[in-house]
Amino acid sequence: MIYQSETVTEKELWATNTDLNFLRQQLLDLFCKLAYQEGDFTLSSGARSSYYINGKQVTLHPQGSLAIGRIILNMLPLDTQAVAGLTLGADPIVSAVSVVSALENRPIPALIVRKEAKGHGTKAYVEGPILPEGAEVVVLEDVVTTGKSAMKAVTRLRDAGYTVNQVISLIDRKQGGEEYYQSVNLQFQAVFSITDIQERYQQVAE
Repeated sequence: MIYQSETVTEKELWATNTDLNFLRQQLLDLFCKLAYQEGDFTLSSGARSSYYINGKQVTLHPQGSLAIGRIILNMLPLDTQAVAGLTLGADPIVSAVSVVSALENRPIPALIVRKEAKGHGTKAYVEGPILPEGAEVVVLEDVVTTGKSAMKAVTRLRDAGYTVNQVISLIDRKQGGEEYYQSVNLQFQAVFSITDIQERYQQVAE
């Protein structure tokens, strides 16, 4: 679906609502409408799949971004000192959470973890404000499959001296990610499972 920028009604500005249950339902519908597709796809891992989720169709959507920021902020432990994620999929998510946190008087900085070290200057893997040694950082992800992608961010952040004990994803494909995180003593939460997406997709399609 092509996004049309236009003047919207109050009803269409649904993400300004602070009811988290309402936001979650609207966000689920947005994923079904814009991000979820069924067909024959090859994933980044090389595996074949009967469906594909393009999370950026929602994480870069104005209403989707605001809803994501509100929902994930409320999932973070109170001692969270930063949110971080592996570029590119997590970039809009950590930014949304950070902006909403400032509006909620709970400012939490965002960090972006590079896949490869910067080739100049400090040659850093982690971009963003420099935090105290041992700062509590939560890693965010758009879609978790095996869990290995977000784990790259966890490793880089730990190498930088930060404490990482939790990963939060927008969608869990239920293909081993949760079990993998458990095996490496990481807490894991997802806003939606693939079952949530597929069941709602079928309802909307009827």
